[in-house]
Formats: sequence, C-alpha cells, structure tokens
Amino acid sequence: MIPRQYFKKLVDSEGIWEVRIQFGNDIFRLSGFFASGNLLILTNGFAKKTQETSSQEIALAIRRKEEYLARR
Repeated sequence: MIPRQYFKKLVDSEGIWEVRIQFGNDIFRLSGFFASGNLLILTNGFAKKTQETSSQEIALAIRRKEEYLARR
C-alpha cells in the first residue's frame, strides 16, 4: 500500500500516475500506469526539483505505456 500523500494521478496525462520517494534530502518521482487491475507498471524515474512534472517526463511515460500495451 502506498499512502495517498506519495501517490497521485497526473492531470491530463492519459492515466499516468506518479509515486514520490524521498531519500535523504533528495526527492525522486516514478511514473507509471495501471495494467490488469492493481498491477502498476513503472515507466520512468527522475529527480524532481520543481512542483510541476515536466511535459517531457509525462510524454515519455505515455510513449512507454503505449509501447507496453502494443506488445500485450
């Protein structure tokens, strides 16, 4: 279980979710999507320095989601 404060759905992102992880003073984000019910497929990770997730990271997650679904 991931607490709600660390897990959120990104707005206008075609079903992409973001998990926040803090390690020491650094904060990292993992992007992914749900497949087959409760299975979370993680697509990319990055260090986040600002409040807003970059459009490039969201586009990468969407592209990898589409590639995954095309292979299934």
